[in-house]
Amino acid sequence: MKKIGFLSFGHWSPSPNSGTRSAGDALLQSIDLAVAAEELGADGAYFRVHHFARQLASPFPLLAAVGARTKSIEIGTAVIDMRYENPLYMAEDAGAADLISGGRLQLGISRGSPEQVIDGWRYFGYEPAEGQTDADMARVNAEIFLKAITGQGFAQPNPRPMFPNPPGMLRLEPYSEGLLERIWWGAASDATAVWAAQMGMNLQSSTLKFDESGKPFHVQQAEQIRAYRAAWKEAGHAREPRVSVSRSIFALVNDQDRMYFGAGRPEEDQFGYIEPEKRAVFGRGYTAEPDKLIEELKRDEAIAEADTLLLTVPNQLGVDYNAHVIESILTHVAPGLGWR
Repeated sequence: MKKIGFLSFGHWSPSPNSGTRSAGDALLQSIDLAVAAEELGADGAYFRVHHFARQLASPFPLLAAVGARTKSIEIGTAVIDMRYENPLYMAEDAGAADLISGGRLQLGISRGSPEQVIDGWRYFGYEPAEGQTDADMARVNAEIFLKAITGQGFAQPNPRPMFPNPPGMLRLEPYSEGLLERIWWGAASDATAVWAAQMGMNLQSSTLKFDESGKPFHVQQAEQIRAYRAAWKEAGHAREPRVSVSRSIFALVNDQDRMYFGAGRPEEDQFGYIEPEKRAVFGRGYTAEPDKLIEELKRDEAIAEADTLLLTVPNQLGVDYNAHVIESILTHVAPGLGWR
């Protein structure tokens, strides 16, 4: 068995060709798609977070709304850019959203991806400490956030409070038990995957990672996952970690699928630079008839290593079509791979 969910960027555009023409459309359709995915038997509804863009941004109102409308599906992010976050305020938001969902939050956090603006976190009022990079700042914020959601008190109580305090140091509220074990780190390198394991976070690995060997993307990603699991074991954590990978996978089962995706899609890895001096490898997509798709996916080493697969969806094609994309994988592909 493998958990299968969707990952939406929440793109919107006022273009007449878009089925998602406003931020309101993106948010409301995200909720509707999560409800539809749950009804289809999918395991997760995950959302990207991008600032200064016509995409989903502040995640917690959306996560709380999805939690209130659904009953069983996991609800997550992939990822929240920790350079932009007040980790203590975020801990309160995360606790509230997790309680509303009944403990189904799966929060992916990270340093984030290349941005729409230069150093966008500066506009949010954040600066790396002297001698630190913005990536260092993201990891420091992550560590503060992890400590804040342990439920341990750390704040000195007022001796004359407006309302009675419990004994001892005070913790942030609301506290949601178990949330700490449902935090994921999105790692673009082997080193940050190892760090995530040492910190006790689950691992998210997307359709992009830094090129560290020149090998095919799925091979590098599989090696990253193995390095992560080895570091987890060495750290001596009591529980088993979870690992997710993301893929663009489209099963061609009708004429509409063939019209959208039947021709012209690149089906090989792409190498390039996402930042100066940082060569990256972008993983290939998979688009084919179900039988062929099953055979191709069997050869993806990283999918085999992961326990969770997130399907990136073309959200601007509308809720109904994206539900069809998810259902096609669950019905026509997953059983042939032993995932269902």
